[in-house]
Amino acid sequence: MYFFYLSKKADTVTSTVSKQMNRQTNVLTKYFTSIDWDTVLGKIISVAISIILLSIFFLLINWIGKKFIRHSFKHTKRGQHLTSNRMNTIYTLSLNIFHYCILFFYLYAVLSVLGIPVGTLIAGAGILSVALGLGAQGFVTDVVTGFFILLEQQFDVGDEVKIGSINGTIHAIGLRTTQIVDYDGTLHFIPNRNITIVSNLSRNDMRALIDIYFDPNEDITKMSKIIKNVNQELAPKYPEITQGPTLLGTIDNGHGQLALRVIIYTKNGAQYTVQRIFLATYLEELSKAGCKIANSPLNLTTAD
Repeated sequence: MYFFYLSKKADTVTSTVSKQMNRQTNVLTKYFTSIDWDTVLGKIISVAISIILLSIFFLLINWIGKKFIRHSFKHTKRGQHLTSNRMNTIYTLSLNIFHYCILFFYLYAVLSVLGIPVGTLIAGAGILSVALGLGAQGFVTDVVTGFFILLEQQFDVGDEVKIGSINGTIHAIGLRTTQIVDYDGTLHFIPNRNITIVSNLSRNDMRALIDIYFDPNEDITKMSKIIKNVNQELAPKYPEITQGPTLLGTIDNGHGQLALRVIIYTKNGAQYTVQRIFLATYLEELSKAGCKIANSPLNLTTAD
């Protein structure tokens, strides 16, 4: 009798569980059978097709818009008050603004197709404006700072600059960041709000000072004549030279060492090449003439 009682109780529990499962299964079955799958599938396909068509449409608009901007800037006459670097800066900024506009309208259209009340979301955004404002302070500061950088023409695309500890060439100027290519090829993204002090190395000509140290017993007149002959021979070969070369004469570095100083102004970036060639030629010609030449320290600075 004891074992029969356990078996009967187990059968009762199993029967109860089976009934509950059948009841839940029936509810789910009724729920799924009550759905109009043809309408749901039709709606999904309709929305998918609409999104695909919208994507194609905006891709086409994006392609046409960028091509139009590129064509406009390509055929814009460069001159007057706009330099080539300035035109490149405005060009990259125009592409940046156009990209953000296309992205905004595309997202608006997709949300509308999905049935999301975009107008209500925009209106309700006012409730979160304080929180968003606090979170977007950095972004707003970047945009405002970038605007004043462009307005004041602190630098343009292609300019060689020093910003903080970063030296390089301006690659692009955006609404939020400025891109700088370092001399080793590294691409730096600097938030505009972090740009406080800018040293633009491309606005003025570069000044190369070449000091040729010599023995006090040497014939200074002879050495000066050789240097002037080198200047007359080499200067026409380098259109990068904007002023000089000019032999300033004899200088004393304060330690009892005399030197003949030559100053050359060149376009930005050409000063190193010009300096090396002129120095090598000076040393070669002076050595051929039997002049005793000491070490020749170099001094490159920006023009005042």
